[in-house]
Amino acid sequence: MELPQMPELMGLSLLLGLLALMATAAVARGWLRAEEQRCSRSASQKANGFPLSKSSASKKQKQHQRIRKEKPQQHNFTHRLLAAALKSHSGNISCMDFSSNGKYLATCADDRTIRIWSTKDFLQREHRSMRANVELDHATLVRFSPDCRAFIVWLASGDTLRVFKMTKREDGGYTFTATPEDFPKKHKAPVINIGIASTGKFIMTVSSDTTILIWNLKGQVLSTINTNQMNNTHAAISPCSRFVASCGFTPDVKVWEVCFGKKGDFQEVVRAFELKGHSAAVHSFAFSNDSRRMASVSKDGTWKLWDIDVEYKKQQDPYLLRTGRFEEAGTMLCRLALSPDAQVLALASGSSIHLYNTRRGEKEECFEQVHGECITDLSFDITGRFLASCGDRAVRLFHNTPGHRAVMEEMQGHLKRASNDSTRQRLQQQLTQAQEALKSLGALKK
Repeated sequence: MELPQMPELMGLSLLLGLLALMATAAVARGWLRAEEQRCSRSASQKANGFPLSKSSASKKQKQHQRIRKEKPQQHNFTHRLLAAALKSHSGNISCMDFSSNGKYLATCADDRTIRIWSTKDFLQREHRSMRANVELDHATLVRFSPDCRAFIVWLASGDTLRVFKMTKREDGGYTFTATPEDFPKKHKAPVINIGIASTGKFIMTVSSDTTILIWNLKGQVLSTINTNQMNNTHAAISPCSRFVASCGFTPDVKVWEVCFGKKGDFQEVVRAFELKGHSAAVHSFAFSNDSRRMASVSKDGTWKLWDIDVEYKKQQDPYLLRTGRFEEAGTMLCRLALSPDAQVLALASGSSIHLYNTRRGEKEECFEQVHGECITDLSFDITGRFLASCGDRAVRLFHNTPGHRAVMEEMQGHLKRASNDSTRQRLQQQLTQAQEALKSLGALKK
């Protein structure tokens, strides 16, 4: 076979190369046109407020998008005695407080907001709340003023008290305004509780070392109390505003009287009495609404109910009324709430709540895994109908069935001793109301 000549081979190669180049150029032009059309569609979609299609986002854009931290799912909890769950916070709730007029519940969370809830909506399907923003910080503690026209908060980063005034609007809502100046910084350790006296004469703050400060409403320190308890775990003002009490590493609860003159001027803080009987550190305590009873819970695995309606100036000591067992207190920090009439004691350990009848010392209800986190606060409303708890992004409200049973037992006892018809009629009415409340909740024992 005769081979082709060299010039012919070169010509053929050039021709093939030219054809390949033209084909490549055509493909490139087609790709560019398609890309231009796609970009044009994307721009048009964006200009008209439509979301871009998934295919329009390049891999490089996806890589540079901000990765948002997904919020944990809200903890689900159901129970036959659950009255409501309040869910407007986007952060974990650390504290709550019922107003003295019984109309509102205040909650604070690490989402930089305070929420004010209407108690009349508790049994409704929707639970609306009013929001107060905490600028550049968040509140860890919140308390209403006695006149319900203001509230105070403890700032997490600022380590100080801030006052918010509540101004009612024409539409029935409120405007919340922070006062220009916060309280001065005085504590050297983390603050674990705050309170306002019901008389409006003083404010209390307590830190985790051994310090309690008594302030006037202008932010001036009236007195400094050294509890000498190694460290404080709780402190509170009595509802009557006469006493301030604290507990901590030592196995007792110490109580002081905050004394004012006849003209309302501050005089001094004096030691009043102690609750002695526990054999280990005391986790927490609470007063009854009339300030005649106190309850305490200790690391020794017991809770105690005390009669503090004594003449301590005559060296009369409080009376121990009841001791109950609560083994969980021996292994973890516990929170305590006492119903206004001192008939029911609520104890929280971890994410569970236990309710006791203080007259008999028996456990009547137990709610397990109420929150997705450890319970941070526990409180009865001023009527004693509800028990509130918080520990994640929700407040959960329970019907106080042990309270209704305690009223039944008390009224039945009084009826046996009633001496006239009008008294019997009044007692019978209260007994019937308690029975009907239990029946409506399916909790009336036959």
